[in-house]
Amino acid sequence: MKVLVIGSGGREHALVWKIAQSPLAEKIYCAPGNPGTAQFAESVPLAAHDIAGLKKFALEKKIGLTVVGPEVPLVAGIADEFAAAGLKVFGPGRQGAQIEGSKVFSKNFMTKYDIPTAQSGTFRRLDEAVAYVKEMGAPIVVKADGLAAGKGVVVCRTEKEAIEALKLIMEKKEFGAAGDQVVVEEFLDGEEASILALTDGISILPLASAQDHKRVQDGDMGPNTGGMGAYSPAPIVTDHLMSEIDVTVLKPFIDGMRQEGISYKGVIYAGIMVTKKGPKVLEFNCRFGDPETQPIMMRMKSDLVPIMEAIIDEKLDGKMIEWHEQAAVCVVLAAGGYPGKYEKGIPITGLDRIDQLENVMVFHAGTKEESGKIVSAGGRVLGVTARGDSIKFAIKKAYQAVDLISFKGMHYRKDIGKKALKYER
Repeated sequence: MKVLVIGSGGREHALVWKIAQSPLAEKIYCAPGNPGTAQFAESVPLAAHDIAGLKKFALEKKIGLTVVGPEVPLVAGIADEFAAAGLKVFGPGRQGAQIEGSKVFSKNFMTKYDIPTAQSGTFRRLDEAVAYVKEMGAPIVVKADGLAAGKGVVVCRTEKEAIEALKLIMEKKEFGAAGDQVVVEEFLDGEEASILALTDGISILPLASAQDHKRVQDGDMGPNTGGMGAYSPAPIVTDHLMSEIDVTVLKPFIDGMRQEGISYKGVIYAGIMVTKKGPKVLEFNCRFGDPETQPIMMRMKSDLVPIMEAIIDEKLDGKMIEWHEQAAVCVVLAAGGYPGKYEKGIPITGLDRIDQLENVMVFHAGTKEESGKIVSAGGRVLGVTARGDSIKFAIKKAYQAVDLISFKGMHYRKDIGKKALKYER
C-alpha cells in the first residue's frame, strides 16, 4: 500500500524509518519531510497544516494509510476531514485532540473522570490568576491553555516568577491566542515518565516506557524546550507502576472518551509525574512524543503498519508488540540560542561518519538540503539515537556518535539518561 506520513521532525523521520521496514509499505510519502525522511520516502512540498492540499494529494495518489505526526493538524481536525473523504488515517479527530489542544479541556476531563492530576485553577483574568498564585504559594506551574510548541508550560520557583509568567502569557501574548486562558496548578515533586499507548477507542496497547528531558541545560536547569533527549525503557516505570497507570490513567481516559461520545483512535501520550502519592498526570498529548518516539521506534521489533491498520478498523484487541530487550537513548543536538532565537542554514558535518556505527540512527529534526549539503533549519536539529545492551551502553554509544557530528553553535545536554543509571547494577 501507499503510506503518507505528515510532518517534518525527528518523530516523523523515526516513523518513516520504522514504516519503511514493513513489507506492507510499497511506497512512502512524507509531507513536507526532511533530508532524513527523504532516504526512505518521497518528500511532498505540502505543509503539515495544509489539510485541503494534503487531502487532495492523498485522494489523487490513492493513499492507503496516512499517519499524522504533529499535534497542530490533529487539533485542526485533519483526521475528521480524511475519514469523511474515505481515507484511512491514524490519529484522533478534532474532539479527541482537544486533550492536547486545550489544557482547560484536559484538566476538566481529568477531574470529571477521576484521573489523578495536580490541583489547579483556570483563569481568563490576570488579577484572578495572580490572586490564586498568592493563595497557593510557590513553587507553582503556569500553563498556557492552547498549543505552544512544547514551550507554554512554566515551572515557577517563586511567586514573583509565576506572576511574571502570567504577564508574559496573558498580557504580552507570548504564545498568542493560546494564552487567552491559563491553568495554574500545584507543583508536583517526583520523577517524570512518558507513557505512550495505542488505542482504537476500545482497547489499549501500551508502548515501551520512556523519559524525556525537557529543560535545555544539564541537571534539568534552564527553560523548557520541545525536548533535549529521551531514553527507553524508563526504569522508574516498574511492572507494578505500569499496572497502576493502566488502571488509574489509561483505562479511565478511554472510558471517559467513550462516555463523551468521542471515538479516540491513535496515540495517547500521558506525561506522568511519579510522586510519593502515586502517579499523577502532568499533561496528555494526542500524538507520538518527540523525542521519545526515536528511542521507542529503535526498540520496536514488530511491524507497526498492521497495528495502525487494526487501530483504524477497531481491531486492536489481542494485538501484541515485540520489543528489543536492549535500551535506546536519543540525544538532541540543538542550534545555538535554542530555545530562544537561533540561526538557520548552518552546514552540518560528520553525518557520513555515522554509517560505520552499529545500532545508531541520526534522526533529522530541523534540517534541509542546500546545494547538496545538509544545513540546519530549526531549533532542534538532529536526534542522535543509539541502542545498547543497557542504558549505560546506549548512552556511551549515542555520545560517541555525537562526537562525530559538528555545526557552528551546536549544543546538547551531556546527561541524557543519567537519571536511569541509579536503577542499573
